[in-house]
Amino acid sequence: MQYIMLVLGDESRLNQSPDISISPAIQAYVEALRKAGVMVGGERLYPSRVGKRVSKRDGKMRVIDGPYADTREQVGGYFMFNVKDEAEALSWAEKCPAAEYSTLELRRVVENTPG
Repeated sequence: MQYIMLVLGDESRLNQSPDISISPAIQAYVEALRKAGVMVGGERLYPSRVGKRVSKRDGKMRVIDGPYADTREQVGGYFMFNVKDEAEALSWAEKCPAAEYSTLELRRVVENTPG
């Protein structure tokens, strides 16, 4: 089963330069995920100030430029795991260094079957 782990945090507390290299702790975590064969993907995201929120109501598209005043935490990145169960996904979440300064939201991916 696949899980996505969103890394949520307060962008105002973090340096938002997209040129920052990944911390050694996160690099080691990614390497551990790869060695275990559970990493499906993961990336750091640009800050919300360059993002857009899109919705459509009554046939009209609405686009809101970031940042979004109504949220206290922003998605800063994500990891995707392919694990045997929720317990294994939680185990990987517990090992993530980003948990020290962010909130991690772990969600199971709905796997669509053809037909």
